[in-house]
Amino acid sequence: MRTFIIIWAGQLASTIGSKMTGFALTLWAWDVTGSATALALVGFFYQLPRIPITLVAGLIVDRFSRKQLMMLGDTVAALSTVGIGLLFFTENLQIWHIYGAAMLNGGFGQIQSLAYKTSISSMVPLHQLTRANSMNSAVHYGSAIFGPALAGVLYPIIGLMGILLIDLMTFGVAIATLLSVRIPQPAPQPTTEIETRLAKLTFGFREVWRQPSLRSLLLITTAFWFFHDLGGAIYDPMILARTNGSAQILASTASAAGIGGVTGAILLSFWGGPRRRVTGMLAGFIGAGLSKTVFGLGRSPAVWIPAQFCSSLNFPLLGSSENALWMKSITPEKQGRVFAANSLVLQGVSAIAALIAGPLAETVFEPLVTAPAKGPFLSAIFGSDPGAGIALLYVLTSLGLVIVGLAGYFWSTLWREFPDLY
Repeated sequence: MRTFIIIWAGQLASTIGSKMTGFALTLWAWDVTGSATALALVGFFYQLPRIPITLVAGLIVDRFSRKQLMMLGDTVAALSTVGIGLLFFTENLQIWHIYGAAMLNGGFGQIQSLAYKTSISSMVPLHQLTRANSMNSAVHYGSAIFGPALAGVLYPIIGLMGILLIDLMTFGVAIATLLSVRIPQPAPQPTTEIETRLAKLTFGFREVWRQPSLRSLLLITTAFWFFHDLGGAIYDPMILARTNGSAQILASTASAAGIGGVTGAILLSFWGGPRRRVTGMLAGFIGAGLSKTVFGLGRSPAVWIPAQFCSSLNFPLLGSSENALWMKSITPEKQGRVFAANSLVLQGVSAIAALIAGPLAETVFEPLVTAPAKGPFLSAIFGSDPGAGIALLYVLTSLGLVIVGLAGYFWSTLWREFPDLY
């Protein structure tokens, strides 16, 4: 686990810096546009280049040094931060520049994350996979605690430029940790026939689709992440609209998410996860959906903060269980291409969710709820202030998560093909 822990520490530092920058840019974008669609489009442009790149990312990761690919991703992200800083310093920064940076980070970040993910099973013993994945959840949620909190305190003092400089320093830490370790590289898989280029590109899809277990796993996780990302795209606009753009409240809910996620990751690290990982995944789906439903129904931090904590508490369980199912079912030499195929499908639905979330919220649900004459019942539940319609859409996406989790308990293929894996 030593090599993994060193890399993990570097990624934690880098992710905290990125969260600080993301939080500061979200406030900047809301001040400039005041539009839910503008914020949601950041997620869309982040996912857009990942879709075509994922077609070849599996081949790249399985053939080239995963360590160098990870370093490349960090370097490109650092250069993107430099570009944003220069534009801001010269007073030329515009919202489309943020979209461009999101596209650049999304494309190279996809290769980096795939290289990192496929390296885990080569560095970590089989029985430690769930624990390692829970530690990765701690990176995500730990950064969600410290990133917004630090940005909220430092932004009024050092401004966006200062936040960007801190982000650059954390990228340096991540690259330094990668330079200090050796990451195992699996030997190329021997082949007895010359594969066509199309066959190479479609290998991951064919491998998933020919196995009923993986096919079912892909379908149910795709449904879950579609509803999740549809709600996630309107999360920040909903809070900012209902709080008159309060950075403090947005930071507090983000920190609550981080604390819940870290708590879940710590508990899972000690526990090790359920014997049946399908159970852990589906229970996490339902728990997250119920908590998010309460969050959407709330109108103040007194409801949002505990609901967000409870929601994030479930994600290390569901994410680690899902990742462990994939890693256990696919041999290391095939993981790059299969994980890339999985990512391609998820990115496609995530991009669709991000693209439609803003227009749905602003042109359909906001007018429906904020005009009491049109929907008095809905107005009684959600209110008629700005952001009420966004909250209705958020609740519907949250209930979708619950329905997906419940449907999984009646999906016989999941239970038949994934028995106890310890």
